Amino acid sequence: MQAEKSGRNYKWVIIFTIVLSSFMFVVKSDATDEPDKKKSKTEVSKTDKQTVKNSYNHAKVAVVNDTVITQSALDRDLLGIRKRFAASGKKLQESQLPEIKKDVLENLINRTLLFQESVKQGIKIDDTLIKEQLAEMKKRYDNPTDFEKKLEEANLTVNNLEYQIKLGMSVQQLIDKKFVQTTTISSEEAKTYYDANLQRFSQPAQVKASHILIKVDPKADEAKIREAKEKIEKIQKRVKKGDDFAALAKEFSEGPSAPKGGDLGYFGPGRMVKPFETAAFEMKPDEVSDIVKTRFGYHLIKVIDKKPTKQFAFEEVQDKLKQFLKEQKVQKEVETYLKQLKESAKIERFLK
Repeated sequence: MQAEKSGRNYKWVIIFTIVLSSFMFVVKSDATDEPDKKKSKTEVSKTDKQTVKNSYNHAKVAVVNDTVITQSALDRDLLGIRKRFAASGKKLQESQLPEIKKDVLENLINRTLLFQESVKQGIKIDDTLIKEQLAEMKKRYDNPTDFEKKLEEANLTVNNLEYQIKLGMSVQQLIDKKFVQTTTISSEEAKTYYDANLQRFSQPAQVKASHILIKVDPKADEAKIREAKEKIEKIQKRVKKGDDFAALAKEFSEGPSAPKGGDLGYFGPGRMVKPFETAAFEMKPDEVSDIVKTRFGYHLIKVIDKKPTKQFAFEEVQDKLKQFLKEQKVQKEVETYLKQLKESAKIERFLK
């Protein structure tokens, strides 16, 4: 269900604690060298890391009701943005930096305003809760040394981090109390949205397939290409004779899925390179393709199962849809609230 994927927990939408996500950022890459699956590369340059690590810059970039926001705070949050770009396989371009810095600064101002308001409303966070959250963060690291290195990388002390945890929890309690607990979505509202966005509640057709790949370098000479073609043709003859496809994949396939008998699992449109996708979706279960040429080499594809496009009934998605709509409504209410706070606050910006 596409709407379900779009719905983000409002704790992450509105809590405004980028510094924590920057500090705790852990990349778990499941990307393989599977020739027909999209992949991304995670890389944050040493220069990016040094932005935060080398100096603690007390220079003011903004003042919010006498609370100073420093250059170092901006740099930490900016590092988190760089990591997000890197995780998606993209590089943050220098031409994008001015606009992104403005957005990061506004995020810091929003966070500060919400924290100040939580203090005004008497919200207090028990030290025990802060210690528990810190302990959970430490568990993500193999040993205390790794944790300390990450702190140093982010130019944070334990006290700094505890303060950020306190700030985040205070803001969240404010949001919960003022908006989350008072916001509801009726079944009628949810049904109206569902009827107007039916395409968002469908699952595209899917294919489950296995393949045998004989790689061919795009720059290979004619001899190498011919050698690969002959190899896949010999395998094809064995498939036609009735040899087990999975066993042949384990023995001959040159893709990472070989140990699994070539199993690629289920995939939908847009997940594989076009020639591979076209062949797989045109076949019936248990059919084996002719030799398919892609930029990765030669493939034999066996379709295991197919799932048609599925339209989810309203009853199937109602609960999650209500949650999604509630998150959207809360987010809009918080944005309106922040505009009001900014109108009555004294805010000075010094970002160049």
